[in-house]
Amino acid sequence: MRGGASTAIRPITISNANQYVNQPSEAAIVLNTPFSLLRTMGKTTFADPCYMPDAEMEALFTPLHTGGEPHQTTTNTIKQSNNQTLNIVVLILESFGQEYIGAYNDYPGYTPFLDSLIAHSLTFRHSYANGRKSIDGMPSILSGIPMFVEPFFVTSYSLNNVSGIAGQLGSEGYTTAFFHGAENGSMGFQAFARTTGFSHYYGRTEYEADSRFGGSADFDGTWAIWDEEFLQFFAATMEQMPQPFMTALFTATSHHPFVVPERYRDSLHADGHPLHTCIRYTDHALRRFFAAARRMPWYQNTLFVITADHTNINSQPAYNTPLGTFSVPIIFYSPAGLLPVGISDAVAQQTDIMPTLLALTGSRRPYIAYGCDLLHTPDSLTWAIHYNSGVYQYVQNGRLLLFDGEQATGWYDIEADPALRNNLIDSHSVGPAAADPAFTHHLARTKAIIQSYMQRMVGNHLVP
Repeated sequence: MRGGASTAIRPITISNANQYVNQPSEAAIVLNTPFSLLRTMGKTTFADPCYMPDAEMEALFTPLHTGGEPHQTTTNTIKQSNNQTLNIVVLILESFGQEYIGAYNDYPGYTPFLDSLIAHSLTFRHSYANGRKSIDGMPSILSGIPMFVEPFFVTSYSLNNVSGIAGQLGSEGYTTAFFHGAENGSMGFQAFARTTGFSHYYGRTEYEADSRFGGSADFDGTWAIWDEEFLQFFAATMEQMPQPFMTALFTATSHHPFVVPERYRDSLHADGHPLHTCIRYTDHALRRFFAAARRMPWYQNTLFVITADHTNINSQPAYNTPLGTFSVPIIFYSPAGLLPVGISDAVAQQTDIMPTLLALTGSRRPYIAYGCDLLHTPDSLTWAIHYNSGVYQYVQNGRLLLFDGEQATGWYDIEADPALRNNLIDSHSVGPAAADPAFTHHLARTKAIIQSYMQRMVGNHLVP
């Protein structure tokens, strides 16, 4: 039931069957009935809430991106890149909340390298994760699927057909690979990588088989290969890949039990929670990765995306709110200067990464993703949604709506009230919330997004 005896294995679920098949429809060959019953018994089943007629829902929101569609006018313009096909590298950092990054705050933080990179990147003042667990991050970032009610990995709907950055670009000639330094199969990442279109997977097995590196001596003793060594392996492996390529890597060190290699325990020590020392270590590992990558021929023609799976320990008041606990970096960095540089006022979420990257690469195939192209959507039309302990949170234009699935329970002005102390849902000082056009819009759109998600999950309509 656990899938193994090591500490790096989380209990397997039915989605792990995808690791051994070519398409989700074949997963039943791998599964057995008692296991499937035990893993799904008592789980909340997705159901169509029927908030509105389908035509009204589609008018308010659709996750269908047709590919190559004309973009709306925006100030975010992209410089042309001498017609080369861009490589795409996505770095998913374990537990890297905005709280730890100085560039987002008025205090130093623990990430001097990331701070320096952000100065040459496009990033977003209001950027959010779509879940609170590592297993929520991968579907959100790489397939545009947010976490609603239950983590996608652990539901029966993980056997649905899904769109994904890797599958989209793989069909257009890209080499695709996913990297995670833990034991192969851990966290269900290998299964999902296969489902979403990654052609190659590199885990602890592949790292230890590479004689250029330290093998099992570089294992952290609990979860995975140390980030520094695995990121060097990542760079070296990409150097051998045919271009263009699309790769993604999930780091591991900044995770409980929060330890770093002995040689860094003093030099990278940070006061406060032990996680802060791990953040400093992974930031150092990123510095070394980029130093190695800059010497490689593929680097200049590559677009890097850096984000986190979720936040972790929140000690700053601004990040210890229902919204702040989702605040993660979303950073786009082009060594060739193909993107605008600066901190945008747009709202960004993990599910925007797929539409943004596919627009940048000129992908023409339609796909499903619960996000927007951040580079070609006006700031006022960008938005984010999260599910937090039974409540949906919808953010747009400086307003936060809380919705429990039946009624609105919160309405906040997050610009004037970032600590979310003043719930305006029943306030008459600014007029009843129901009379506010922004409130009406937020509520209708939230319902449309939820209804679309549930319908597509239940009906296996996550691809066009």
